[in-house]
Amino acid sequence: MNPDLEKLQPYPFEKLNSLKTGVRPPADKPHIALSIGEPKHQPPAFVIEEVITHLHGLANYPVTKGRPELRAAAGGWLTRRFGLPVDSIDPEANLLPVAGTREALFAFAQAVVDRSRYPLVLAPNPFYQIYEGAALLAGATPFFLNTTAENRFLPDLDAVTADVWQRTQLIYLCSPGNPTGAVMPVEQLQRLIRLADEHDFIIASDECYSELYFEEDAPPPGLLQAAAAMGRDDYRRCVVFHSLSKRSNLPGLRSGFVAGDRELLRRFLHYRTYQGCALPPPTQAASIVAWQDETHVKANRDLYRAKFDAVLDILQPVLDIERPDAGFYLWPKTPIADTDFTRGLFERQNVTVLPGSYLSREAHGLNPGAGRIRMALVAELDECIEAAERVRRFVESL
Repeated sequence: MNPDLEKLQPYPFEKLNSLKTGVRPPADKPHIALSIGEPKHQPPAFVIEEVITHLHGLANYPVTKGRPELRAAAGGWLTRRFGLPVDSIDPEANLLPVAGTREALFAFAQAVVDRSRYPLVLAPNPFYQIYEGAALLAGATPFFLNTTAENRFLPDLDAVTADVWQRTQLIYLCSPGNPTGAVMPVEQLQRLIRLADEHDFIIASDECYSELYFEEDAPPPGLLQAAAAMGRDDYRRCVVFHSLSKRSNLPGLRSGFVAGDRELLRRFLHYRTYQGCALPPPTQAASIVAWQDETHVKANRDLYRAKFDAVLDILQPVLDIERPDAGFYLWPKTPIADTDFTRGLFERQNVTVLPGSYLSREAHGLNPGAGRIRMALVAELDECIEAAERVRRFVESL
């Protein structure tokens, strides 16, 4: 077996299941799960119909690069959404379809990391655990950048020493952040691009939550947008990852794309022809129409706004909790240890949340997720309200 497999830690939900073992929640309260970031809103009916209409395509092998129409639809969306220069995203060279961002974020590290040079892979902390697993199985050492309230939940680039930058081959970003919802401003993205130039590393920006935000006239900026504003429409050293899972409530479709530096994508495509992750033809057909429509995306944001408004009204009087910049998570402080809070909430109110310490690692003297929980407001409005009321009752009982 690959010895690097022994370096992988249990996934957060494995730890959560162990934490809940032996606990009997009240039978008179239906279970409400706020732990998993799985969208529960209805997917667009026209996208589902497109899948059904194109089931005959299962008779053919799809190509790894995807249909030209899919690459054009995704590239057109990317250009419109982030105001990129016209024709700077060539669907033939600057974009590849992928089977969701999880698959691509992991595979990308395997393709670009040179394990012979004792590499570092940087990632925010707390983080999406795929970043750590991707680094370890690529033969790299993860190096975590703590994101705390003091630094507005953004990576502190000043805290990284020159020798760390010199060993860095890849840095993962997540903006809007999971679990914090923090959005990196353009100026910080541009500073990171200049650091990548200076020290020769790649920036992989996970932007799968970019379409869940509160102000319609202030969408979160993206890495390629920041690069273009610097006059760098070759997007050198920059790649972004986007998905239909959160944007369009289609987690089961497993459809997204990676875009940016054409030379990196040329080599990533070569890797992927061996990896074998071509999207099925019905998935490609459905993805085309999903990327071409914004009406359902705006309606999705409206649903999340209503839930955040209602839940924050209930919880802010009793918890240290703030509206995030974007995304669908809340990241409140807990009045007791986050694991005790999670176990007690499940035991007394049959509500499941995720301890923040399970999403973080001890780094530079602290675990930045300790003393917080992640609450995913993915259920319907009435269920989120019921969950918030139960959380409030639990807090008031402590």
